[in-house]
Amino acid sequence: MEKPSLNGEEQAWLGQGQSQSQLTSVDDADGGETSSADRPAWDSKLQYVLAQVGFSVGLGNVWRFPYLCHQNGGGGGLHASLCVLLVIVGVPLFFMELAAGQSIRQGSIGVWKHISPKLVGIGYSSCMVCFYVALYYNVIIAWSLFYLGNSFQYPLPWHQCPVDVYTNETVKECAKSSPTSYFWFRKALNITNSIDESGEFNPIMTGCLLAAWAIVSLAMIKGIKSSARVMYFSSVFPYVVLFIFLIRGVMLDGAMEGITYMFYPKLEIWGNVQVWRQAATQVFFALGLGYGSVIAYSSYNPVNNNCHRDALMVSSINFMTSVLASLVVFVVLGFRAKTIAQGCVARNLGLLNIMATEGSTQHWWPWFNITEPSTVAINDYREWYSHYSSMVGPNITDCSLEEEMNKGVEGTGLAFIAFTEVMALFPGSPFWSTLFFLMLLNLGLSTMFGTMQGILTPLMDNFSLLGRHRTLLTVSSCVLGFVIGLLFTQRSGNYFVTMFDDYSATLPLIIVVIFETISVSWVYGTDRFLDDIEVMLKWRPPVVYKYLWKYVCVLAMGGLLTASFLRMVFKGPTYTSWNQDTVR
Repeated sequence: MEKPSLNGEEQAWLGQGQSQSQLTSVDDADGGETSSADRPAWDSKLQYVLAQVGFSVGLGNVWRFPYLCHQNGGGGGLHASLCVLLVIVGVPLFFMELAAGQSIRQGSIGVWKHISPKLVGIGYSSCMVCFYVALYYNVIIAWSLFYLGNSFQYPLPWHQCPVDVYTNETVKECAKSSPTSYFWFRKALNITNSIDESGEFNPIMTGCLLAAWAIVSLAMIKGIKSSARVMYFSSVFPYVVLFIFLIRGVMLDGAMEGITYMFYPKLEIWGNVQVWRQAATQVFFALGLGYGSVIAYSSYNPVNNNCHRDALMVSSINFMTSVLASLVVFVVLGFRAKTIAQGCVARNLGLLNIMATEGSTQHWWPWFNITEPSTVAINDYREWYSHYSSMVGPNITDCSLEEEMNKGVEGTGLAFIAFTEVMALFPGSPFWSTLFFLMLLNLGLSTMFGTMQGILTPLMDNFSLLGRHRTLLTVSSCVLGFVIGLLFTQRSGNYFVTMFDDYSATLPLIIVVIFETISVSWVYGTDRFLDDIEVMLKWRPPVVYKYLWKYVCVLAMGGLLTASFLRMVFKGPTYTSWNQDTVR
């Protein structure tokens, strides 16, 4: 394909014969000039790495990736798919955004405007998507604050079903579901039966959302100088908690079953197009491509920073974090599944014991001691049941650990229902609950800081008036986010969070990244881009990036866009509701 002709402004970007002052100086929208000498900078390389890792490693690593592994019968095949896509798509695109931000030293609006004024819409699109994501993402942080506040009591409030003060009986909605589901849907969300029933505002969640936005505003009020200090804790603390949970988890009964389930290889899923779509989506969102946050953070780096090494390092940390989080989740789910299966065995043996006292013994009677359920292995019970299930009647059921493992819990349900259920069983449950929700809070905040930076940095770079009033812009953006976010604190708010998560970001972000890749590869030209990177790094990246950017990444993102669009069309907009009467 013939390389399109470039106008004078496009040719001004990072030419090999330019001086460094030309590279880092861009006219802003108000006619002023933004000098790199006046631009804030990271105090250290560690600050920058923690910021990038904190943004890319978010709540999705803790619940979306483990859910995808669970949905596909374990993570063996999915891990291999992710590795392939990470190498040929994820790392090249991440490297491209890092290099563009670092070289031009502007946010997303300034970067794409600098390549060509006609491409400035890419930057504005990134800002809009960041704002949509920030609206509902901070609601999840508010939920974490609510659960964190409720963790300082023993027993935990979701440990058992409450009693109706009028009838002195267990609340029916809780009895039909579970204590953790009841606490989540009724006590935390006080949810309506459908999205059509908006209901009044949930005052507690409204207060938590206000607190969440206040934390974000205070942490970012001085730009990267203030948020970077918070990153030292918010980016590192989740890893400490994950390792603590892993050490505690491997001591639980059922942990090995969970680990085996996770790593059991099912390579046949490689032939499933849906698996590749899910893996590509995970790589795409895990690295934070298209938000403009990666570009914004890298724009505060020195021009000669080794952004190629950063791309490899942050991508690897992100992937290993997903594996670590999945390991913790599957250990806990293995314990949960075994506890439920053993409870099933004990319940059935209790029924058999009643039959024995009534003199109903038959030739099919178990060979193990039914009066001591704790001594009966699940496999022994299942072997007996497989031989005599047709003779024992409908009240005696099978008890399968594998079936319990196969019961997946997605997204918020994994954190606020499945995990809370397990933590209620731990000795010293308030301690473990506090640790877990502190981890979620810090994971959410570190990602939220990056998301907000993807909004604020481009606006301040492109409009000198906003750049001169950084504090006012930050506070105003957070106030606006809180006001619009009140939509999610209605009793039906959880349904809107689900809809925003599913439909407000996926397609727009993929489209943004496609245009980014085409702009660098075909408008500006990969050879010139590699020349500019060579000027920065003092060495030339491998030529394979040229072909990955021009062909592989564009085709892969185009395929992901097509698959996502077709899935959205054929599946149609859906959400999972909670009916108070039927409890499902």
